[in-house]
Amino acid sequence: MGTALFKSKYVQIGLVAVGTAVAGELKINPFDGDIFRIGLGSSAFLLFLLLMRKLPYVLTGVVTGAVVLLFRTGLDQVMAGGWTALDSLGRHCSAGVYYIVFACGMQFIRARVDRLYPLMLGAVTAVIDLLSNEAELLTRLLVTGTAAFKLNEWTFLMAIAMLRTYFVTGIYSSIAVSRMRIIQKEQNRRIEQMLTFSSGLYGEVFYLKKSIGTLEDVTLSSYELYRRLSEEGRQEHRQQVLRITQQIHEVKKDSQRILAGLVKLTDREAPGDMPLSALVHFTLKSNGKYAEMLGKTISFSYDIRTDYVTASYVSLLTLMNNLTANAVEAIGENGMIHLEVGEHGSYTVFIVADSGGGVAERDRDLLFEPGFTTKFDQEGVAATGIGLSHVRDIVSMFAGEVEVGASSVLGGAMFQVRIPTEKLRKPALPM
Repeated sequence: MGTALFKSKYVQIGLVAVGTAVAGELKINPFDGDIFRIGLGSSAFLLFLLLMRKLPYVLTGVVTGAVVLLFRTGLDQVMAGGWTALDSLGRHCSAGVYYIVFACGMQFIRARVDRLYPLMLGAVTAVIDLLSNEAELLTRLLVTGTAAFKLNEWTFLMAIAMLRTYFVTGIYSSIAVSRMRIIQKEQNRRIEQMLTFSSGLYGEVFYLKKSIGTLEDVTLSSYELYRRLSEEGRQEHRQQVLRITQQIHEVKKDSQRILAGLVKLTDREAPGDMPLSALVHFTLKSNGKYAEMLGKTISFSYDIRTDYVTASYVSLLTLMNNLTANAVEAIGENGMIHLEVGEHGSYTVFIVADSGGGVAERDRDLLFEPGFTTKFDQEGVAATGIGLSHVRDIVSMFAGEVEVGASSVLGGAMFQVRIPTEKLRKPALPM
């Protein structure tokens, strides 16, 4: 209820008017007597208008001018300065005119505020401030008969206008930058979530496609067996094989329906393209969190020797995440992992090295086979052995190569992936 009330534009206009009236009492009088006030009211009003651009400016100016007039008139009566209510209204009506004219001027540039640089915005609002001051002085001249200012006083008045408008636009720019940083941080967080989701889902899609291909082969083989049994007149076995063939066909159709939905979610063109450096940084960040979750203290380092934009970032991220996560799991409580990306001839080379126990020579030929693993948990349960086979399949999809060896620097295992650069690099747009 309270939040909905605060969101009402009329309540917000009222708060602007009251805040401006109160701020206006913090003032200085640069000229003799009480001819003209320079206070925080105009600065506060400008800041309110810049921050709350959904409000109707002209209406806000009219309400603010009326509230300021009544507020100052009321203060005169409370302070018992010898002024009658009518005298006070005549004395302060020019201040109300100031805020109305100022709001009209801001209404004129309202749609252009975001396109104005801070220096230009400060200059434009200073001109609006000066014109509003002139309207205030003209009103005071007509109502009270106060004489116009001298030239040197006008120069001082313009300097004050420049000072306070640039001060306010500086505060506004700082607030705007802070807002942009918050928005950018939130966008980066969502991008990270999206990439994590897409990377994991991409692996499932990859294997689902392979499974559908396998199902098609099994369906064909089963149907061939059915035909052969039919020719041999083995009716009992023929019907059994036919039912199996039909069931396999239904499983394939269901898998295709699931795949169609997943492909929409993993559409690599939707989020756009990414540079290799962003993939490396994301891999380091996500696997740093993974190491923390496992209670391990791992120092990550990287060396980006080439950087270009690729449209295949989801599959590359899946590849790098699998290799890096495998390195995290291979390390004990403490260790180091180094990632490197560079170009060698016509190939882009990805290297993941760790300080773990390494890979025995006898295991290297079997390392990328599905189900093979050298990792066991504390209860002696083996890992799935799927990650590295997934890496091999992705590399094969790009007509690349993957090798495993020993890291001469860190002392553990080193995985090196070589993929033709032309398969990854997005062609530059023609000039």
